[in-house]
Amino acid sequence: MAAGTLYTYPDNFRAAKALIAAQYAKANVKVAPNFVFGETNKSKEFLKKFPGGKVPAFESNDGKYLQDSNAIAYFVANEQLRGRNEYDTAQILQWIGFAEGEVLPAACAWVFPVLGIIKNSAGAQEAFQRAKDDLRVALTVLNSHLLTHTYLVGERITLADIVMACNLLNPYKYTLEPDYRKPFANVNRWFTTLINQPEVKAVLGDVVLCSAALSAPPQEGKGKKKEEKKEKKQPQPKKETPKKEKEPEEELDAADAALAAEPKSRDPFDLMPKGTFNMDDFKRCYSNEDESKSIPYFWEKFDPENYSIWYGEYKYPEELSKVFMSCNLITGMFQRLDKMRKHAFASVCLFGEDNNSTISGIWVWRGQDLAFPLSPDWQIDYESYNWKKLDPNTDETKKLVGDYFSWTGTDKDGRKFNQGKIFK
Repeated sequence: MAAGTLYTYPDNFRAAKALIAAQYAKANVKVAPNFVFGETNKSKEFLKKFPGGKVPAFESNDGKYLQDSNAIAYFVANEQLRGRNEYDTAQILQWIGFAEGEVLPAACAWVFPVLGIIKNSAGAQEAFQRAKDDLRVALTVLNSHLLTHTYLVGERITLADIVMACNLLNPYKYTLEPDYRKPFANVNRWFTTLINQPEVKAVLGDVVLCSAALSAPPQEGKGKKKEEKKEKKQPQPKKETPKKEKEPEEELDAADAALAAEPKSRDPFDLMPKGTFNMDDFKRCYSNEDESKSIPYFWEKFDPENYSIWYGEYKYPEELSKVFMSCNLITGMFQRLDKMRKHAFASVCLFGEDNNSTISGIWVWRGQDLAFPLSPDWQIDYESYNWKKLDPNTDETKKLVGDYFSWTGTDKDGRKFNQGKIFK
């Protein structure tokens, strides 16, 4: 198992590849403390180990040195991430090449100007517009592949997914607004699944998707009148040695280091009345007590004025094949709705068997309206379901809630309960 020190600055998406891989592989990788970009990596000690002076850079505990983000990620990864056979490994390398050659250049050309990291000159403006089209082409390829694949290679996360997601991280945070990303539902589903994995969240934290794309600032000097300066005879200043121009890779490293921390988004539920129903208390009761106690507790404490109960049914049961894939569909939706958990609860069940199953569930949340439109982060999956608000005062609703909370009964067509998942 690899162990060592990673040299990088905070929030470097390139370094995140290795840190995420290390999380999956349980590798002991520590970030070097007190690293200062432009100083630490220019020191004689650093350059002796890493002549290129680039970051991220990795020093293993047994004295090995690596300086490419993908190479470091590969080194600290495990067999699952690298590929369990030669063909899987070849496919992983293929997608990493796509992420580096097709996705990353377009992503940087679009993101860096809107953050003011690269000056928006006439040439940069042309590249900025072209980047939008180039990234659209790359996302189209990804979207087509992910139509029939849960992950890029195989049925589990690999380095291909990690590298691709990290290269798309800044576009999803700053430029891929809802209208732009709407045609790429499969990519959106895959990306949000990735960023909500515990191993990924341990490195990236909560990632908030862009709600409105930032615009590139005006071209430098455009629209300004040139000021005439009177010539005066003055002593010629002493000529200074011109500063060495930055290499392109150094400019990109500096640009990455300048990315600002994103602001935290506000929870839409905070704008609603709190009411008397304590969601956390109910969740504790449901987790620790039998349904014979937790379901009566729910009805005793439920506040119908400030909370509502909804029935959601998956619209496309004919597309459901293997049970485990259907369960992954539920899990992925739960992961993408992670920020709803504080004020919501759900029991979603799969009824039936392979090639003959349905998905439906009971949801409870604060407020009287459908919750998903309240945030762009919650809108990826909900349109794949039919939603019906239930009347909490009817016997029909109480029976339905009891069946779903206790995982008993059948669906409306008589399919038997197979398995369920709880959102809490």
